[in-house]
Formats: sequence, C-alpha cells, structure tokens
Amino acid sequence: MMARFEWRTSLCAPDFPAAAYEGLRRRVTDHTPFNTLAWLCASEQALTAGEHLHVLLGWQGDELALCLPLVASVERFGRLPFRVLRHLGYPLTDRLALLTCLDADSMRKALVIIRSRVPHAMLQLNELSEPIGEESVLTAWMTHSSSGERRLSCRVPVHLISEADRQEVSGDPRYKLRRARKRMLAYGAQVRRVTPDAATIGPLLQALSEVEAQSWKGIEGVGIFTNKRSRQWIERAFTALAEQGLMRVVVLELDGRCISYRLGLLEQGRLYDYNLAFLPKYADLGSGRVLLEEWIRWGLDDNWHWIDASRVSLKNSSHQLQERMTGQLEHWRWSFYSWRPSGLALGLAMRLWHQLKPWWKKWQARHAVALVVPATPTPAPADKSPVPTEKTMEDKHASPSHSQR
Repeated sequence: MMARFEWRTSLCAPDFPAAAYEGLRRRVTDHTPFNTLAWLCASEQALTAGEHLHVLLGWQGDELALCLPLVASVERFGRLPFRVLRHLGYPLTDRLALLTCLDADSMRKALVIIRSRVPHAMLQLNELSEPIGEESVLTAWMTHSSSGERRLSCRVPVHLISEADRQEVSGDPRYKLRRARKRMLAYGAQVRRVTPDAATIGPLLQALSEVEAQSWKGIEGVGIFTNKRSRQWIERAFTALAEQGLMRVVVLELDGRCISYRLGLLEQGRLYDYNLAFLPKYADLGSGRVLLEEWIRWGLDDNWHWIDASRVSLKNSSHQLQERMTGQLEHWRWSFYSWRPSGLALGLAMRLWHQLKPWWKKWQARHAVALVVPATPTPAPADKSPVPTEKTMEDKHASPSHSQR
C-alpha cells in the first residue's frame, strides 16, 4: 500500500494524533524514551527563534507508519551559512529509533517530499540505533543524494542483568567497590533509590542541578542544567517522563543532602544511564561506581533486563559500565546532502575535510608536543679564565628563564 503524507508544524498541538503516534512507537521495537512525545514536546518547546519544526507524517490507511520531526536552522561551516535539517531533540537526545514502518519506495518518496517542502543543504540524523543484521530504510536515501555518509557515533557498553550479579563482582572492580564502600561508611553516607513522580520531581531536579553546578560539568559548562535553554528543556522533559513513571535516580546522601547521583530513564526493561554528577569535595569516595552497582541491584529486584550507558565518546571513553559490560550497541549518524548548489558544496567540503582530518590531528599533536617540550639550551663556551669575573658570578646566581609555551 502506497503511503500518503501530511505535514504538521507541532507535536504539542491539541489535534496531533498522539494515540496513533504511540501505536507507531510501540511497533518499532527498538524505540527509546527519547522517542516519547514527552521528550519530543519538551524539545519542541526549547526551540529558539531561528529554529523551525516540520513534522512529516506518513499514513497507510488509518495507521500511522512514519513520524519524522525535523528542525530547520542555519548552521555555519567554515564561517559560511548553510540550511540544515536535524531530528528534533538534537543535541541532548542520546539514542533514537527511526519511527517508520514504511518500505524503501515510500521512504524514497518521503525524501522527495522533504526536499520540496524544506529546501536544505544537509539532512542529518544523529544517534540512530539500528537492528543488527538488517539493512536500514535510510540506505535508499544515499543513492538519491548528491553525497551521503553513514558514520559511527559511538559504541555503547551495555550490561545484561543476570543471577550472576547477585554475587560480588570479581577482579579490580571488586577492590574499587570495597574501598568506595569503606570510605562511604567512614563518612556516614547512604545510597537511596528514588522513583520520582509529579509531586516529587521538582525538588529532586533542583537538588540534582545544585550538585551538577558545583561539579566539573557545571564549572566547564557542559552539564544538562548548565544553560537556561537546556535546563528548561530537561526540567520539562523529566517532569513529563516522571509522571509516566519512566525516571529512576540513585543518590548518595550525607546528612540528608545529595552529594552524588546517577539519573536514568527506564523503558522496556532497559535502564538508560543518562547523567551523573558529584560534589568535588567528595571525589575521593568513588561514588559513581557504587551507584552503578546500585543500578544493577535495583534491576535484579525489579526485573530489569539491561543497564545501558546512554551514550559515550567514540574514543577514550571512561564510562564505568565498561568494567561490567556484556556487550555493545552502535549509534550511527546519517548525513544526506541535497542536489542544491549549497548541498553539493557542503558535501564536497565535508568529504575533503574527512580526508584531511587525520593529517590535521597528527599535525596538531606534533605541534602541541613541540610547544610543551622546552628547547634545549645551547651550552655556553667554556670560561678558560682561572679567576671568575663579576659578570660570571652574576650569571651563576641568575634565575632560570621560563620555557617557551
């Protein structure tokens, strides 16, 4: 059956087909909490004046078979402005499933409709998870683009909860956990599980934001509560998710005050470890590892199946779940460049950049080493005079010069 398409300008509108959307989300087996209307509506409400939402719906009969919310904005690459489309939720969404049950032919038609309605240079979908061993319906978009790219975003460590987790972990993690628990006992700190609801989510988020503000994330400005836009987004999203019973938090408290936490989203028996922070004063406790262990024990008690690192860095990741992981999941970034002059130019520029990037990074690394290592001083000629002069005595007592940065 050929799909019929329609455009919407909001997911929050009273006439949006929320029930049909939820039915589609449930049919896509790898959906995540970031696909919920609660998360996406909060994302929509956080859009700025330069961002515009376009929601493409695809119907097969009376059944919704596609929902693709795209945000149009102007981004600069090399100081030049380009019109870009991204999936609603970028950049705070950690993992997405593409909500579609359409076949390849209908998806090709969807791409034509998108380009006609919202002209752009690049359409980019980030953090997509894909069923292993199945070809993505997005593959068809590659051949209908001036150029395209499927690039690995990250490999996420996951832990399959089993009865073996009731036993103490072995190896180095056991030593680290024992040491952390001993220090916590000395402080008098206690771990507490929290399932927030509509009444408790507000005070809880305030307490968590205060911890993050004092942590390195707050100091460096990379936390989820750091700026006004992301804070409003997160507060709206987590409030709605807590009302649906999808939030879980484990906190470490000292004298009734939160000093460390891990925040997660739970759906389909899978806990997504989304964010953590701790007060620098208690960094020596090693609380993150203890709270991760508490996730696993909570999972055993409530019959969860998986603990996932919601997202990690592609390289040099230090997520503590890597000590316990039983597998990995891949996130992918799809980029499609249009046939418009701007799309042709941006696609060519990005291909050249990816070829030059390894050489650029090597040059940066060599240059950084050269700046850090002080130059070897040239030895002064030997003074053959048997009696030191006033000048030579002054040189012996002079302060050493600073190395060049």
